[in-house]
Amino acid sequence: MKKLLYISFLTTLLLTGCSEDFLERVPESSVTSGNFYQTEAQFEQAMVGAYAAVRDAKGSIAAWCMGEMRSDNTHLEFNNTNRGPAYIEREYTDFFLDDVTSTLVADKYNRCYVGIARANSIIDYLPGAGLSQQVADRLTGQARFLRALFYFDLVRYFGGVPLYLKAVSGAGDAYLPRSSVDEVYKVIVDDLKDAIAKLPAPAFPQTGRATQAAAKMLLADVYLTQKNFALAETELKGITPMGFALLPDYASVFSLSNKNSRESLFEIQYQQGNQGQNSNFLYPFLPLASDVSKITGITSQNRQGGGWNVPTFEMIGTYEPGDKRLEASIGIAEGTGVVGDMAIESLKSPVGYVKPAGKRAYPYIKKYLHPHSLEQNTDDNFPVYRYSDVLLGLAEALNEQNKGAEALTYLNPVRVRAGLAPSTQTSQAALRDLIAHERRVEFAFENKRWLDLVRTGKAIEVMNKNGEYIKAFHAGESYLPGTSYAVTQNRLLFPIPNREILIGKLQQNPGY
Repeated sequence: MKKLLYISFLTTLLLTGCSEDFLERVPESSVTSGNFYQTEAQFEQAMVGAYAAVRDAKGSIAAWCMGEMRSDNTHLEFNNTNRGPAYIEREYTDFFLDDVTSTLVADKYNRCYVGIARANSIIDYLPGAGLSQQVADRLTGQARFLRALFYFDLVRYFGGVPLYLKAVSGAGDAYLPRSSVDEVYKVIVDDLKDAIAKLPAPAFPQTGRATQAAAKMLLADVYLTQKNFALAETELKGITPMGFALLPDYASVFSLSNKNSRESLFEIQYQQGNQGQNSNFLYPFLPLASDVSKITGITSQNRQGGGWNVPTFEMIGTYEPGDKRLEASIGIAEGTGVVGDMAIESLKSPVGYVKPAGKRAYPYIKKYLHPHSLEQNTDDNFPVYRYSDVLLGLAEALNEQNKGAEALTYLNPVRVRAGLAPSTQTSQAALRDLIAHERRVEFAFENKRWLDLVRTGKAIEVMNKNGEYIKAFHAGESYLPGTSYAVTQNRLLFPIPNREILIGKLQQNPGY
């Protein structure tokens, strides 16, 4: 866990005339923990760094490979001209063939811990900074929310992990054993209860910072994962009076003009430009093509960067007739050319689409496609929690407590917004399936599907069936290993990165 070590060493020692407190003093020209965490402005700078870590941990390639492409929503276009290790690791994450040496999996693991380290420093240094209680509470609440967010990803993807709850100040602090899943969840719940007590209620327009509503939503998500449905209901119902609402049009939720809207509880912030804060996740989702300008409006080749997170035609077929979310979420590029270099001729709607003879069809994620000026430099935020999470979470929590009629009052606004008829189904089993379907299409390509499959106990069944579909759909192509999509209980967790096993002497997850 060397990435978590933030130790400053004095390299120049005065051999004469030094006072007794010399070794406790920090060079005034250096920025270290000894002279940085002192003013509100400095803590705000540190908080910006903690939020930036959310981009790295939850907005990265690993996030959509492990959260979306791992699921039955998307697959990939095989790139036979680029067989580099990074490409193969992405493929193997999709194929359920990832192993302990995967740098992609390690990236997710390490970036979460970087965020945890930044949150820990804020939490540790605030009590001695002499700031007002109001300011200290606001900063502490945000830091504990972020730490809980990172640990929630770690425990769901990796199981029990080492719990770092203090800033690491030396090698002795850097190598902790794995804690149990229950111990990690206890820390997450404690962090979020404290964050809820300290964070302000949401105010509109929102700034993108964590609020009491975001912390309640995260805590409810934890309770849903733990199957504590009554507790999830309590937290979610606490959000409903806070001023959030579904926007009237589903597609507009992702519009650049609606960042941090009344439907947003928490989203990853991006800004196009030359400051290094831009998003670019649109481009990996586009076809491998010499020119994707018919999609983006910008002349650019995508032969090496694209072909990932491709919606399957099975996914397209799951949308009910008339569901407006289909056309808002997915587009189809039609054309000619070979796999690996598509010549895009036209863009088609996925509604009722039938591929003409002699043409190629590439479904692509459309909900993050918006005008931008520079290639690979987009302005889209990435959603983490939306108000539909609250409504569908309540529907699930109530249905699991045999309150089907009440569950419909939260499920149906989501369906009606999508252009569908309200459901009258109150059978618990049938309503459970309907809610799962609603979550699949409502949150398509928001990196929730794999985690939903795991927490509801459907991952093995669904993904083995999906493997059969993928192999049949791509019959005759040679890129799928025969051992792909052999999903077992062991594959519900990812491996602890091998470097952490070797350095920290951690026990590996079963099956790796």
